[in-house]
Amino acid sequence: MSPESATSQPSQSQPGQALPLLEVDSLTVDIDGEVGKHRILDDVSITLEPGEPMGLVGESGSGKSMTLRTILGMLPPAATVVEGEVRFRGRNILTSGSGRGYDQKVRGTGISMVFQEPAIALNPVMKVGRQITDAIAEHKGLSKRASHDLAIELMDRVGIANPERRVSDYPFQLSGGMRQRVMIAAALAQEPEILLCDEPTTALDVTIQAQVLDLFRTMQQEKGLGLLYVTHDLAVVAQLCTSISVMKSGKIIEHGNLQRIFDEPQEDYTRKLLSATPRIDDGVQLERAT
Repeated sequence: MSPESATSQPSQSQPGQALPLLEVDSLTVDIDGEVGKHRILDDVSITLEPGEPMGLVGESGSGKSMTLRTILGMLPPAATVVEGEVRFRGRNILTSGSGRGYDQKVRGTGISMVFQEPAIALNPVMKVGRQITDAIAEHKGLSKRASHDLAIELMDRVGIANPERRVSDYPFQLSGGMRQRVMIAAALAQEPEILLCDEPTTALDVTIQAQVLDLFRTMQQEKGLGLLYVTHDLAVVAQLCTSISVMKSGKIIEHGNLQRIFDEPQEDYTRKLLSATPRIDDGVQLERAT
């Protein structure tokens, strides 16, 4: 790992210094398999500052999605946290050494997630408006009318046309891009401070992908969200993020700001990821986040 990789390591704040929004500290996770335990995360450390949009990149199976699921307390039954902490504003939210315990109050209100495939994440027999507002309505004690109005407001905010009509639709009545926007609205409903995104545009065509990325960028800037965006596509990260952590075989092997990673990658694996990213060299470079 390069010297700059150390910038991804959690640090203790000095008196009067603001705490990082999220600290993943030496996180190690094993999963039981047919031939014994397999290490899927190995000493992973990430620090996310308030309002920072960070890309978490690597090939399929590198541990990106499992990192998000551990942060959100959604490990599969066969997986166990064997070491490390996940701290939200300085407080460890993994409440047991095994990783089975989790501070449920953080999920939604502190940290929300947009999943890769809305057709799986959304309940096919529940109207989308209810899926957006169920959790917050129960938490805030909203009436049915108030919940309905809130769903319309959120759907409008994420760019769904005719939200007054669409709020009563079922997921199968919506296009893939609209279902993805419903998932974003649901993730934003409780006004989280951190938004985790697990390759949410992979299944979308390029036009809809561009619209969804623009929506993420707008929401992140307007709300000051900390954003941790998982993808294997560095072109997407270039449009959305200001820093990058690179994963390989369950480890963070390199971390840095967008400019440094694109211009001066330290690891051969990172250089190979960059070389696999389509780009035009006739004086036109990938559009980069600012």
